[in-house]
Order: sequence, then C-alpha cells, then structure tokens
Amino acid sequence: MKTTNAGPGIALRLAPALTVAVLILPVVAGVAGVALPAFGYLPALGGDTFSLDPWRALMAMPGLRQSVSLSFTSALVTAFCSFALVQLFVAAWSGTRVFSLMQRALSPLLSVPHAAAAFALAFLFAPSGWIMRLLSPWATGFDRPPDVLVIHDPAGLAMMAGLIAKETPFLFLMTLAALPQLPVLRLGQVTSSFGYGRLAGFFKVILPLLYPQIRLPILAVIAYASSVVDVAMILGPTRPAPLAVQLTRWMSDPDLSLRFTACAGAMLQLGVTAAAIACWLAGERIVVATGRRWLTGGRRLARDGAARLAVAIMTFTLVCAMALGLVVLVLWSVSGFWPFPDALPPTMTLQSWVRALPQAANSILTTLWLGLAAVAAALVLTMACLEREVRTQQKPARSALGLVYVPLLVPQVAFLFGLQFLLLTAGIGTNAAALAFAHFLFVLPYVFLSLGEPWRAWDPRYGRVAASFGAHPSRIFWRIRLPMLSGAVLTAATVGFAVSVGQYLPTLLIGGGRFSTITTEAVALASGGNRRLISVYALLQTALPFAGFALALAIPAILFRNRRAMRTGA
Repeated sequence: MKTTNAGPGIALRLAPALTVAVLILPVVAGVAGVALPAFGYLPALGGDTFSLDPWRALMAMPGLRQSVSLSFTSALVTAFCSFALVQLFVAAWSGTRVFSLMQRALSPLLSVPHAAAAFALAFLFAPSGWIMRLLSPWATGFDRPPDVLVIHDPAGLAMMAGLIAKETPFLFLMTLAALPQLPVLRLGQVTSSFGYGRLAGFFKVILPLLYPQIRLPILAVIAYASSVVDVAMILGPTRPAPLAVQLTRWMSDPDLSLRFTACAGAMLQLGVTAAAIACWLAGERIVVATGRRWLTGGRRLARDGAARLAVAIMTFTLVCAMALGLVVLVLWSVSGFWPFPDALPPTMTLQSWVRALPQAANSILTTLWLGLAAVAAALVLTMACLEREVRTQQKPARSALGLVYVPLLVPQVAFLFGLQFLLLTAGIGTNAAALAFAHFLFVLPYVFLSLGEPWRAWDPRYGRVAASFGAHPSRIFWRIRLPMLSGAVLTAATVGFAVSVGQYLPTLLIGGGRFSTITTEAVALASGGNRRLISVYALLQTALPFAGFALALAIPAILFRNRRAMRTGA
C-alpha cells in the first residue's frame, strides 16, 4: 500500500506565527499608543513634551476612587461567583439527567449578547419590572412602582448580577471542554468507594486537576468584568460610573484635552485589571496553602443532598431569570400602553417593530458583514493552525495556547484608545477594514477555543486509511476531515459571530461613529426611556446569534441527512 507523508506547505508552517502576530502586535501597539498620550506626548493634539499633567488631571477627577473601586470589586465578585456556581453545579450533578438538561439550557445563553442580557434583567428586576408587576398589588400592596434603587445602584450589585448571569455560561462551557481531558468518571468512582460525597470528592480530587485548564478563562472573565462598558452603562452606577465608562465618555468629549486624561485613565484601568488578576492569583496561593489540611483531613461529607439541591436551585434560578428576561423583552416590544401594576399589556401591537425595522436595517447589515468578515478570517487562521498540528503531530505548548487569550486579558479601553490614535496618525482613519480587523481580534480567540478540541479529537485513523490509498494530505483535509468536522466548524463560526455581534467598544472607537451596529444602537437607547424600542433592538441583537446557531444545526442535518454521525461533526 502506498502512503503519502507530505509535510505542511509554507502557508501552514507560517500560520501559527501569523496568528500570534495578529493577536499580539495590535495589543502591544495599542498599549504603546495610549501610554505616550498618558504622559502628555501626542503632537497631533499639541502635546510635544512629556509631562505628568494628564495624571494630575485624572487624579483631580471627582469620584475617581469610587470608579476604581467599582471596577476592581466587580471583577473579583463576578469571577468568584461565576466560578463557584459552575464548579458547585458540575460537582453536584455531572453525569446525571439534571446536568444534561441544564447543559442544554445554559449553552444557548452564551449566544445572548451582554447588552441584550442586561436589558432583559433590567426590565425584569426594576421597581417597575415584570416581577414587581406579577406580585403587585396582591402581594406587595403597591399600586405604583416603589421608590427603590435597584438598577444603577451605587454598589454596582445589579451590574455584577448581570455579569454573573452572562459569565456563568461561558465558564460552564470552558469547564465542559476541559472535563474530557480528565478521567472524571474513574476518579468519581474511586472517591465514592472511599465514602466521599459528590461535592467533597470533586473538590478534593478532580478540581485540583481541572483548575489549571480553566485558569485563563477565569482571568479573561476578570479582565472583562473590570473594564466592561455596555453592561455598566445599562445596569451600573452613574454617579460615579465604573472607570471604563468614564474613560469612554472622556474619549468622546468635544474637549480634546480630555483625550490625554482618558489615556492616563486607560493606563490606570490596565493597572486595575492587573491588580485584580494579581489578587486572584494570590488567592490561589492562599487556598493552596490553607487547603492542604482540608484535603488530607479525611472529612467525607457524604450527606450532601441538601447542598446539591441548593446548587441546582441557584443554577435553575439563573437560567429562569435570563429566560424570563427575554420573555419580558418580547412583551415590551409588542405592547401598547402598559400601566403599572398590570402583569400583561392591555393592548398589543406591532407598531414598535414597524417603526424600528426600517431604521435598524443599515445597522443589521453592518452587523452581518462585520461578523461574517471577522469569522471568515478567524476560521481560516484557526483551521490552518490546527491542520498544521495534525500534519506535524506537534501540539503547541500551554504557554503558546495562552497567547490566544491576550486580547481577552488586556482591557479593551487599555489598547483600543491607542489603536485608534495610531490609525489616525497613520492616515488610515476609520474605515471598514480597520473595524473588521478590530472585531477579528476578539473573534479569533473564541473561534480557536471552540474549534480546537473537536479538531484534536478527530479520529486520525480516517486519515490513515485515506493516505494508504494514496490520498494527499490536502485531499484528506478537503474531502474527509473538513466534511466530518463541518458541524464543529459551523458551531465555532456561530460562536465567533455571536462575539462579533456583541462588540460595543471596538465599534464605537475604531468605527469612529461612522458605523453603527445593532449593539451600538441598542446601548445608545439605554439613556432613553423608550422600553418598546429598546426591546426591539435587544431582540434583534439576540436574534442574529440565535439564527446563526440554528443554521449551524440545520446545515449538517440537511447535508448529511443520510449520515447520522456526521450531523454533529463527529
């Protein structure tokens, strides 16, 4: 039998280096581009010498300490609560029917954009929200909304709750991706045979092995939560707002001198995020040092039924809150006059949709082509890197894979400001290509993470059989591997598209106001009080990723309707 052992071509050999370059260089250049104005040097705005004036102006800004505290606290609280809930649920219910049902419920929540989720929760839990309407007046006695500050509360609790609701599905899916790499079933059987409860066995044996594989996603959650803009504008405090929101306002202010202050603030934001990450890593060391005694203490905690039930209730509550929030958006989008405390609108109409759709048409088209362009480029680079792994049989080191997370670990405001300055200085300005590239920076990591494990799990024996018949590696890729992994490729594409749809700050800064997407329009409406129009835009924002996931399921089912195993890209 003839075999073909052709190595990767030059394009595949260069793919990893190119991927690292397009992920790292813009971030480094952006940070450098914001560091110079932070110290007074920006000739385009008259800053010809270095000085500390931007920092003095920053420190003189009212409410700065509270803004920094909000950003720092929300990062750690969001990461800890999301991580704890995910690990408790996996420990309590993995391998059960409850786990399978919740997996199906949590996974679609990942495709709900952050802004849409924030609007949904706001309309659900606000003093005039649906929950209060359902309970009034028969349970609360209220015939008008209570004067209670729930949304935009000074402590940022509503903002943290919104972030936890969105980051929990993300960490859940990252945990699901890491679990198959461990002998979870065998370890669980061993701990059970020694009399340990499910929770104790998981946290004593499995979590120490699992945690290193999900550390980077947790740090990405910390970085995002510390510098989020859209969710903070919808749910967060306003006086003062979190630091990233303040920076965005200063960068958009007509007073150009505030650009220097904003750049100094961006460097401060980088420091806040780094401090939050450092605090988390220090917490890891403390847990390791203090947890050894508990690990070896022998307490088996076999009677954990009540704790497992509590975990299931908390997880179910999160899913229900998100689902009910989306239902509220639908109700507001078709409501006429809806007085408090009516539980349902007395009249329903499609007038809000009729008025909004023509106005939103251009934003929808912009959102579509931006997402498709970013996803196409990300898929090409990702598949090139993974195909090189297959042909060379060399899996990249963990440190190399960590580079994929760089755009997710650096706060967006810390390098997008600088990237905007560099584009303007280079004469490139705000154009479609620059904006698509900005979206691509954040889409590529998610596409790589989504497609990496299915690609590596593909059974290489299929390729060996084809090679034994003389098939070239390229032919094996196009005729065997890619069709068999089409479901995984489409799923990764839809994840990337959902990420692109949700991008707010890159569109605002790199687009320079010339390009409006459905997300920028939805967030812009947050300052108004038109709940009907906001609901229409939030639902449109949610519908685009959902449509992508529906296509990802339908296309393999149609193309391979006579090949059951290939419908999921197995």
